[in-house]
Amino acid sequence: MNVNALPVGTNPLPLDCSHFPTKMQAVIWRNWELVSAKSLAKVLKTSETNILCLAKDMGLRVPPGVTKEWLTRGYITIIRANWHLLPYEQLLELLGWDAKQMEDTLRDEDFLWVKLGNLKPNAKPVYYTQLTEEEVRRTKEIKQIVEKYFPNTEKDTTEKPFDFLLSFKKPYHISEKSKINKINFDIRLIYSCCASTGDLLLHMDKSDPYPEGLLARYAELGINAIWIGVILYQLYPFPPAQDLSDGYEKRLANLQKLAKRAAKYGIGVYLYLNEPRGLPLRYYDKFPDIKGVERRDRGVAAMCSSQKEVQDYLEKSSEWVFRHVPELAGAFTINMSENVTNCFAQWHGVECSRCSQRTPAQVIAEINIIIERGMRTAKPDAKLIMWTWCCDKPWVNTLMDLLPETIDIMSVSEEELPTNIGGVPGIVYDYSMSQVGPGTTASKIWNYARSKGHKTFAKVQLNSCWESSFVPYIPVLHTVRKHLNNLTLSAVDSLMIAWTVGGFPSMNLELLSNSAEEVILNNFGRKAFADINEAVKKFSNAFEKHFPFHFESVRRFNFAANLLYLTPTGYTATMLGFYYDDLESWRKIYPADVFENLMSLLILEWKEGLDFLKKAECKIEKDRLNNLGELKNIALVCYCHFKTTYLQARFIRLRSSITSETRDELYSILEEERELAVILYESMGKDSRIAYEASNHYYYTLNDLKEKVINCEYIHDCLK
Repeated sequence: MNVNALPVGTNPLPLDCSHFPTKMQAVIWRNWELVSAKSLAKVLKTSETNILCLAKDMGLRVPPGVTKEWLTRGYITIIRANWHLLPYEQLLELLGWDAKQMEDTLRDEDFLWVKLGNLKPNAKPVYYTQLTEEEVRRTKEIKQIVEKYFPNTEKDTTEKPFDFLLSFKKPYHISEKSKINKINFDIRLIYSCCASTGDLLLHMDKSDPYPEGLLARYAELGINAIWIGVILYQLYPFPPAQDLSDGYEKRLANLQKLAKRAAKYGIGVYLYLNEPRGLPLRYYDKFPDIKGVERRDRGVAAMCSSQKEVQDYLEKSSEWVFRHVPELAGAFTINMSENVTNCFAQWHGVECSRCSQRTPAQVIAEINIIIERGMRTAKPDAKLIMWTWCCDKPWVNTLMDLLPETIDIMSVSEEELPTNIGGVPGIVYDYSMSQVGPGTTASKIWNYARSKGHKTFAKVQLNSCWESSFVPYIPVLHTVRKHLNNLTLSAVDSLMIAWTVGGFPSMNLELLSNSAEEVILNNFGRKAFADINEAVKKFSNAFEKHFPFHFESVRRFNFAANLLYLTPTGYTATMLGFYYDDLESWRKIYPADVFENLMSLLILEWKEGLDFLKKAECKIEKDRLNNLGELKNIALVCYCHFKTTYLQARFIRLRSSITSETRDELYSILEEERELAVILYESMGKDSRIAYEASNHYYYTLNDLKEKVINCEYIHDCLK
């Protein structure tokens, strides 16, 4: 396909990067050690020598230590880094992609296009030019800033990006002293911490989503099920989209390898099906009969599931996959997602001449019945789980009435949980860790499902969630254990333990079969128990009482490397993509002063917890020091993210009216922001899991944290 066919949306002017002397230098900085200097030279149309000289003059490490995994496991980070800097043509050249690969990634990689704001900034081509005298002077200033705040930049950090993968590649022997006591849930389903959300099965040889070491650790913690997202037309030869089906044989073979490998550890593999997946509009030219509701803003249309050809495809492809990979345990479906699937998926069913004659419950029930029939034709004991995510209360019971009792029903545990944080009433419409479920709607759905003979699933987050997805686990053990106790009382049969976020093996997962006190004792010993238990209680209490949870805003703030701007950018924060300076989206239902106060209370009590961890250092046994060091580092990263959210919110409110008094406070905020960036740089250098999340890759890099300091210094100078 032609690059001009790639989506651009409103195509606004990009953000400037005036803290760098030139945009060319911004491109080098943000891509340094993500791609080779040779690649940068090619994109910027200059020599590799010129690129190396420019990098060295800014204080970057030369020669660069490029990590090869960036192009296989970190390409979303690269896309975000260049979204406002480069046009599509240069971005594709940097990645080594063609336009079709970019289109597929934007469409199918966990709705990346939505995360990027449904728009591509109108960035102009950037090429090498010789620096002016003024640009040379400013370049020297940048190097001085780097040398001042990051004096050891030439030395390697303790861990490099993606180093956490190495531990999962090594043989791992499950401890004879099992961490599992009694688990009250039949199936414990989790997603890999080292898998992206793209075409994993085609590239499994380059980036294994479930290495042996990871499976062994899951088994040790009592995990007995894993899931992987697939698209049926990528596993089955589908005539309307033959080019999208290319490679299906390899995907099926890799899926079978994965299922057999997992079975060695007593772990079943489940497919995540978001079907029937919509197709780009051009595919319907030859097959107009299967076309459903159009989403022209995304260049995609649904495949209408009320059409017999689509129904036949769903049944045949489901049967095909389970016949070729009989080792699979089952699948779960989402039918009302951000992806374009059935005609009702985004509530546009009335626009379809066929589906408008039916109800959403009828359409969705039919899809699940067809998929289950196909699966069970090939494998009679295959289990299908239907997730009620975003299904409307008025017809969700009707939907369950239409389903056979062999289909399990899953709901988000916290669904419609009332909240009152800082005196502001709210409600949880999506999953959360800070707010302890179950919610009223979830309980009603499970009760009704049981009355109809269905097994029930609770979708929860035990490790981390969007409140702080920058850490492998949020150390709020008492909060998590409270939620698990509630679910035990609710008689829920099984758990989905994590969406894409929260898949790292951790002490939080030990809570599946242990109390919070038992987990602390097992990991830190008796001598330091009291201090660490008190610290974790502080974290849990602060998180539950003061985190300003709102189901939309929680994915649109809390980003430590987010740059500061003296004048409004005009950009709206996006879901897990760009946070900009959009305080309105960050705070949502909370008045600005209440939002600030809540974050202030949160960091105050969290700091008290950190102080207790410091007290534990002189008491803990030597062989448990590493465990404490990890906990301290992760808790500190959480603190930094919470504090930078408070500081940035305060900065945005103050910048609108600068006086001599507010200028002094702005200076103070800039100083604290610099300090937090340096702390996070050191924390990230100790633990390569920091800032990594499976579906978003690295939210920020070490160089992004350095850029934050440069940005703060630049704004400080502008305020003078």
